[in-house]
Amino acid sequence: MTAAGCIPHTDAMETLETGLERPLILHVSGDFPDPFEPFKTRVIETLLALTDIPVRHRVISINRVSPGRTAAFRQLFRPGDLTVQTQGLERGLALTYEAPSLGLRHRTRLLQLGDWLTEAIRAMPERPDLIVGHKLTIEGIAVRRAAEALRTPYALALQGGTDQKIMAFRPDLHEEFRRVLHGAEVIFPFAPWTWDYVVDALGVPPGKSISLPCPTDLDQPIAPRQGGDGLLSVFHLKSYKRKNLAGLARSAQALEDRGISVPICVVGGGEGEDLAACEALTKDRSSMTLAGAMNREQLRDRMLTASGFVLPSLRESFGLVFIEALFAGLPIIYPQGTAVDGYFDNAPFALGVNARDPAALADAMCQLMENEATMKTTLADWQTSNAAKRFQRGSIASEFAQGLTLASGFRGAR
Repeated sequence: MTAAGCIPHTDAMETLETGLERPLILHVSGDFPDPFEPFKTRVIETLLALTDIPVRHRVISINRVSPGRTAAFRQLFRPGDLTVQTQGLERGLALTYEAPSLGLRHRTRLLQLGDWLTEAIRAMPERPDLIVGHKLTIEGIAVRRAAEALRTPYALALQGGTDQKIMAFRPDLHEEFRRVLHGAEVIFPFAPWTWDYVVDALGVPPGKSISLPCPTDLDQPIAPRQGGDGLLSVFHLKSYKRKNLAGLARSAQALEDRGISVPICVVGGGEGEDLAACEALTKDRSSMTLAGAMNREQLRDRMLTASGFVLPSLRESFGLVFIEALFAGLPIIYPQGTAVDGYFDNAPFALGVNARDPAALADAMCQLMENEATMKTTLADWQTSNAAKRFQRGSIASEFAQGLTLASGFRGAR
């Protein structure tokens, strides 16, 4: 048993059970909880826990820290050596590296980090069979540098939220990003829209692409219940801007202006200025309620009573909560061009909407409420289909392990 739940038996497990050696995979990630930043998202940690048997994992968890204002100004003209601090990690090593904010000296510092990684890997008692960079536009630059120096293959994960943001902000680095993308053996986009965006900008790479949904512990289907009590939205209130609470409130206002009241319950913890800002955005919307934080069991129970789920995020790499809502029996309204876009094209229980268009979002909410029964009936069929299985941990683990083994070129015992 792991924090991610029971790991299902797969063909890949035979590698261990028959005594054959397993590939050693080194992950370089800025999204792995570590002593410097213990409250990061646990998606990468869960992916590793789910595949601990078919492959062996080591981690170098990276954290960028900004230098002081004077040092940052000086680095604009003379970057100097990279300042790195390290601390032990159960799976490997955590580090901070000093680099200015706002993307200044972005490539320079990451290439220096790649050089640092090269020496760190050379000092390891066992060389990895594969290095994985868990974002194209950050970790990917450093990993490519180290992989080329060590003549080791590398793979990439594409996280649309961050990669899209940096690619848009730094078009001058697109040639560097193209080299990173095209040098990878295997590429794991978290969602189809991410792959489309990156390929449109950087061209189709020769490496294999494997869509990799993010795993969740709430992946067991519960049949939809008819007659829900309104729409549900879930996010931590510190992210209210990116999750577009303002747009959701404007859509609620548009509905009220039509004489329609659709109850919208927002679940998520928050305090201080974040809570005050969310209260200000919703105080005049009689249909909107801030329900506060809930634990995992409470959230699943609350989902069972709703009509549907809505989250009009402005930027979202994947959005695990959309999958959790579907497995809890809720039709979803998701933002076009981000989050789970591309996974549910033409699915009658999933409505894609322009998150920046309050009127379109209001129309989608009306459509879901009016057609709840039909949408939940089709969702019940999906929950037991092969299409749903790809979002469950067993399938995700199998795809990830097979992709890593393929990228490593591993062929069994050495």
